[in-house]
Amino acid sequence: MERHIALELARITEAAALEAACWTGRGDKHSADEAATAAIRRLFHSVDMDGTVVIGEGEMDEAPMLYIGEKVGNRRGPRIDIAVDPLEGTETVANGLNNAISVIAAAPEGNLLHAPDIYMAKLAVGPALAGRLSLNDTIGVTLSKASEILHKPLSDMTVSILDRVRHREMIAALREAGVRIKLLGHGDVMGAIEAAVESEVDMYVGSGGAPEGVLAAAALKCLGGEMQGRLMPDTSEDFDRCRRMGMEDPHKLLNMEDMVGRGNVLFVATGVTSGDLLSGVRYLPNRKAETHSVIMHSSNRTVSYLRTIHHLTGTRDNITEAAM
Repeated sequence: MERHIALELARITEAAALEAACWTGRGDKHSADEAATAAIRRLFHSVDMDGTVVIGEGEMDEAPMLYIGEKVGNRRGPRIDIAVDPLEGTETVANGLNNAISVIAAAPEGNLLHAPDIYMAKLAVGPALAGRLSLNDTIGVTLSKASEILHKPLSDMTVSILDRVRHREMIAALREAGVRIKLLGHGDVMGAIEAAVESEVDMYVGSGGAPEGVLAAAALKCLGGEMQGRLMPDTSEDFDRCRRMGMEDPHKLLNMEDMVGRGNVLFVATGVTSGDLLSGVRYLPNRKAETHSVIMHSSNRTVSYLRTIHHLTGTRDNITEAAM
């Protein structure tokens, strides 16, 4: 896909981040998400692409905009799949915490998994472990293999996992193995990505949202890492949703090709609140704001960081950006 599309997508996540950041610490996650979603949808149609949302705010009868199947772009460019989370970390923003982002992934049509909004078991690793571990193994076996491959004792390894009641047994197993644990309050996408960048995290485990799994897989492909996943449908309705989206076996072990295909993938994210990879929106004097974004290409594994100064109009309760 053309490089200019990546820059256009960054312009869109910047706008969403600016809108969402106005709600930081205000305890209203719904308004933050609605503001980011409206900003993305408004700007999508100016991009030279013929895009289809395959991961968005929900199915058509659940989401008024950026629903699965919605057409975006001006239809003058390549046909591409779009996975979008206008605000990954709604509660994070509402509570003034770290690691909220606005994120978009794009790939040639037919490459991104149509993932229903259910849980997915995940294993995310960096380049050194890519292709050498399996989600089918127990956590004990996985840790042992990783330790041997990395030439690191278990006591020197760090594993990240969402701090959830459903992970109680896995966290206990990690403690018993003697690894360091990084417990995440929120930030499923960034938590997985951290395993493939320069950080103390060696792998990400546990379960989280399936749409977030596909978004993280797009970034990991650009970074040379790996995501493995398995959907976790637990009702007949979940099974039906999976099959409607083209998955004959909802319990299949999903590899990178299943989730993000073989073609080039773009991953773009802008920080809303500051985290380990991206700084959040920073308001400056004289009606200006600074955003920090990352743009990744899987074709050549290029990772670019973009700092942008925006000249703002309106109030911080209702930001519009003059350059848009």
